[in-house]
Amino acid sequence: MKVDLKILLVEDEPNFGAVLKNYLEISDFDVDLCKNGKDGLFSFVNTKYDLCILDVMMPEMDGFTLAKKIKQNNPNIPIIFLTAKTLKEDIIQGYQLGADDYITKPFDSELLIYKIKAILSRNNNIETLQTNKKYIIGQFTFDPLLRILRDENQEQKLSPKESDLLCLLSQNLNQILPREKALQEIWGDDNFYTTRSMDVYITKLRKYLKSDPSISIENIHGSGFRLLQVDTPFDSPK
Repeated sequence: MKVDLKILLVEDEPNFGAVLKNYLEISDFDVDLCKNGKDGLFSFVNTKYDLCILDVMMPEMDGFTLAKKIKQNNPNIPIIFLTAKTLKEDIIQGYQLGADDYITKPFDSELLIYKIKAILSRNNNIETLQTNKKYIIGQFTFDPLLRILRDENQEQKLSPKESDLLCLLSQNLNQILPREKALQEIWGDDNFYTTRSMDVYITKLRKYLKSDPSISIENIHGSGFRLLQVDTPFDSPK
């Protein structure tokens, strides 16, 4: 673990925030602690971070709003939510915002450290997956490095997770991509909430690819997904 990895911790409860900051620093992370979402956004815009840990219920700006603004500034930054909110809808919303993990309080601080290291390691693995190789998918050209899907009529910029997922599907063209493999490589977990999040991204990819009838993403029940490319006959005269 590099000692120069920098974390933004945004937590409005002073005692908990100070204790967690100290624990992270003992674990060789460089940590900036902000006490509300507004200060957290200012710090993020003016400092380079490797990962953000955000409380959800905060004054000035809640954690979900802060995460949206952070992702607009840097779509690739890993985010962990720390919160007492345990409603399924809140957890799903967190993952849909692009969270890498959603941890409910109280939690084991040692487990948090392992999760942080796993997320940072996984991001490094995804970076090696994003090579200069481009994929031809029907009428589309997909560039994972730039996260761009284009055809002769339009160009679609993909989010990091959309790009990662389409990259895995493209590498397994016409073959089944196991759901667990995608969840572990991109989300780092295969629980109910990450599964729901992946389903949302599959729906988005289907929308991007729908203009080409030779391309489809099939749901293989009990197994995973398959990016299917079929040869289409020449158009018959009208």
